[in-house]
Amino acid sequence: MMNEVSIRTEYIKLDTFLKLANCISTGGSAKMLIAEGMIKVNGESEERRGRKLYPGDTVDVDGEGSFKVVSEG
Repeated sequence: MMNEVSIRTEYIKLDTFLKLANCISTGGSAKMLIAEGMIKVNGESEERRGRKLYPGDTVDVDGEGSFKVVSEG
């Protein structure tokens, strides 16, 4: 099942998104998840925590599920 996460801005950075999606509690956790290759953006492994996500992008987090970025507007 795909969980939708709304953003109010044009884009959101990956580490911030992970916090918003309740996958992690701290930025350090994001760094670890990303470094361990547990994050995929649009089906491809992502290693940049500053990666910009836009509405329509999908994020898969090992052990947490799949998330879709949606615009709140």
